[in-house]
Amino acid sequence: MENTPLSNLTKPVRCIVKLGGAAITWKHELEKVNEENLKIVSQELRQAFITSSPSQKVPGMDWSKQPGYSEVSCDPNDFKDISLDSSSFVVVHGAGSFGHFQASKSGVHKGGLNQPVVKAGFVATRISVTSLNLEIVRVLAREGIPSVGMSPFSCGWSTSERNIASADLSMVAKAVDSGFVPVLHGDAVFDEIQGCTILSGDVIIRHLAAFLKPEYVVFLTDVLGVYDRPPTEPNAVLLREIAVNEDESWSIINPRPQDMNKQVEITVAAHDTTGGMATKIAEAAMIAKLGIDVYIVKAASSHSLRALRGEIRGSSIPNDWDGTVLRFVGKEIGTT
Repeated sequence: MENTPLSNLTKPVRCIVKLGGAAITWKHELEKVNEENLKIVSQELRQAFITSSPSQKVPGMDWSKQPGYSEVSCDPNDFKDISLDSSSFVVVHGAGSFGHFQASKSGVHKGGLNQPVVKAGFVATRISVTSLNLEIVRVLAREGIPSVGMSPFSCGWSTSERNIASADLSMVAKAVDSGFVPVLHGDAVFDEIQGCTILSGDVIIRHLAAFLKPEYVVFLTDVLGVYDRPPTEPNAVLLREIAVNEDESWSIINPRPQDMNKQVEITVAAHDTTGGMATKIAEAAMIAKLGIDVYIVKAASSHSLRALRGEIRGSSIPNDWDGTVLRFVGKEIGTT
């Protein structure tokens, strides 16, 4: 696998944030953004990572024409005496109601670029996911977050049988060192064996975590965390703490297994081409194995803000915090 050495990365990365597609879009309405959630999430990211005094006006960075206005919104004077100091962080977002439909209809995730429908689907999928990426970058920029969109396809990421084969991280590292917030997304990419596939945001995060070594990773989802079965089912139990073992198997620590259903059930939406919650847990476990705590928590809530700020880090989980923590423990313990 090709990777750019990051030994010259001078600014340590505090956190990698995953914006779940179901949390920032209306997943069952084609290409519709959940504007309220996205705005709250952007505000929480600014509160968690951007250093400014409470009285300081946060200048927007989206200098483009806004709906309902006849002129471009831009006032350079707003940036006089403004400090843009921030903790370094990276954002990766899922596709939600963007891209999945195009990919599943054309079979892009299965490969076969020699087929016209797959080639057309590849183009359609990238149009969809990059349009969502632009919208997210714009909302972050309006909150005063110096965000820059980065597409894995355009940055040279590729796979081999859906595993990452090449990933040039030099631009991500350069952006972080320059004080920007890279915003990556799940994307259609070339695959060395099957021609093309879909590279999920969860796989991207795991790869970034291995090389950027963030202090912690936060998955923002549309539910409180990981449950023992679909959370819409009666008596679903929130798994508050999961221990990850050396072999990447995992054990439920809190609540105790004897206090809950024995079998953990995971379902994947029929149109989700990236694996859904099952992939999320597997990728989160691989991140935790690196010694990096992973927090899975509901987006746009007080619980997510506390996780983003790093307030949940430590040995014990506060009783008034709802979410799921995955931590590496080393040798196998408990019952998976």
